[in-house]
Amino acid sequence: MKEKFDEFLKIAKELNGIGITPLLMGSLGLEQVTGRYWQVRDIDIHVPGDPRGWEAPDEERIYDFKKIEVIMNRLGYHLVDLHEHEFQKEDLSVEFGAMNTLEDFAGIPLDELAKYQTAGVVYFLPNAEQYLSIYRASSQDSYRNEQNNDKDFAKIAYLEKLLNQ
Repeated sequence: MKEKFDEFLKIAKELNGIGITPLLMGSLGLEQVTGRYWQVRDIDIHVPGDPRGWEAPDEERIYDFKKIEVIMNRLGYHLVDLHEHEFQKEDLSVEFGAMNTLEDFAGIPLDELAKYQTAGVVYFLPNAEQYLSIYRASSQDSYRNEQNNDKDFAKIAYLEKLLNQ
C-alpha cells in the first residue's frame, strides 16, 4: 500500500511541477480514504482532460499528454496503451483518465473534491461518499464488471456499511 502511494506522490510531484493537480482515483485512493487494504494492482490518476471522455480521440483525451509522457519516461515508465493512457514500469501500471468527466459520470463536481498536501505534493482525493458514487456509476459498466470480477460491488457494500446507507 505505502509503496504504490509513494510512487503516486513521485508522479504527482512532477505533475505539480507543470501546473497539474492530479486526482488520485481507484483502489489506491480508496485505501487512503478508508485505511483498508484493497489489493491495489495499478495507480489510477485523473488529470485535466476532454469532458467527452471516451468519445474524444485518444490523442486529445488527456490535456498536456505529451508533457505527461515526458515525465513518465523520465521516471522510468513507458507507454503501453495509448487508448487507456497506460504506462508500465516493471510490474507497475499507471493509467491516466480525464478528471473533467467526473461530474457527468458520477455526479461529483470537481470543486467539491478535497485538496490534500502530503510531503509538499498537492492532489485531489474523493471522500468516502464520493467514492461510493464513483463505484456505483462504475458498477453500471458491464465491461468493467467483467474485468474486475465484481470487485466494485464489494467496495460498494463496504462503503454503504461505512456510511450507513
